[in-house]
Amino acid sequence: MSERKQQREQRAADALAALGNRTRLRIFKLLVRAGPAGTNVGTVQRMLGVPATTLAHHLGALTQAGLVGQERRGREVICTANYKAVNAVLEYVRAECCAGLDFSKAADAEAA
Repeated sequence: MSERKQQREQRAADALAALGNRTRLRIFKLLVRAGPAGTNVGTVQRMLGVPATTLAHHLGALTQAGLVGQERRGREVICTANYKAVNAVLEYVRAECCAGLDFSKAADAEAA
């Protein structure tokens, strides 16, 4: 597997792992619904009823996975969903997971 494919696979795995937590999924859904303008951290906290420290932890994980962006505007931190990253993960799933099996690779592995 090429290095580029490995990197793409790792990014998809990281993003899907980040979304595998219920709280992070709820945060991400809220940010997607907020649209490209995003919303501030306080609004996310109020709408989801998540303690500030817990929210910071989960936002950090989503940011690390590349799914969420954060920008300081004055005293506010605005969070936005990274639609480009989400689309890349969805495209990866469509292209790699729905392509069918390549039995020639399995036969080559058995022959080796």
